[in-house]
Amino acid sequence: MKRKKRAYVMIARSAKAEATRGRICDAVMALYRERGMDGFTLEDAAGRAGTTVQTVLRAFKSKDNLVYEALTRFTKESSPQLAQSPGGFSPTPPGDVAAATAEIVSVYETIGDLVIQNLNDEQRNPALKPLVDHGRNSHCAWVKGVFAPQLKARSGAARTQLLNGLLVATDIYVWKILRRDMGLTRQATEASMRRTITGLLNLEDANGTIPVAELVRRRQPAA
Repeated sequence: MKRKKRAYVMIARSAKAEATRGRICDAVMALYRERGMDGFTLEDAAGRAGTTVQTVLRAFKSKDNLVYEALTRFTKESSPQLAQSPGGFSPTPPGDVAAATAEIVSVYETIGDLVIQNLNDEQRNPALKPLVDHGRNSHCAWVKGVFAPQLKARSGAARTQLLNGLLVATDIYVWKILRRDMGLTRQATEASMRRTITGLLNLEDANGTIPVAELVRRRQPAA
């Protein structure tokens, strides 16, 4: 009975500690959105979470660690598709431009403003670099996977050029310009990005070879 009671107590303590961590992370996310990385202190975070600075430090060791975990938790919770594939996005049929565009815009609609804020804070706060670098790597892996048929239809410098173009066309700053700076609707933003991607895929090489999209179509088995 004592062992069972001890185990129950340990489980209860662990659950309580995790709940406290979650509450602190939620408080930090609210502060981060309101004031940015440099606009709040551990005292602010502790006060917002209803705990003490000592508890915050015991759980996270430093403000940098705290912000990193809070951002990581928020990203996973608010956009679960980011954890469903090695590239960080949910599975999309390779070569499907419409599905790919819809997915990337959906992700940006969920966490785009936060990512932009992270990018703005990156130079001042090195603790954000691992999170930002993970985002860059995930985006590159996603582009290579979802546009694999189109990329495989080219080789050498032509493939590299197409990859670079697709990375730019689907970049978060394109979404920001269209959606936030120009004030387009989500549907108009998605349509604009889709047209840009389609234009890239339909470009002919300088020597007049067949467009990439046509090569991909010809390689697909007949229905």
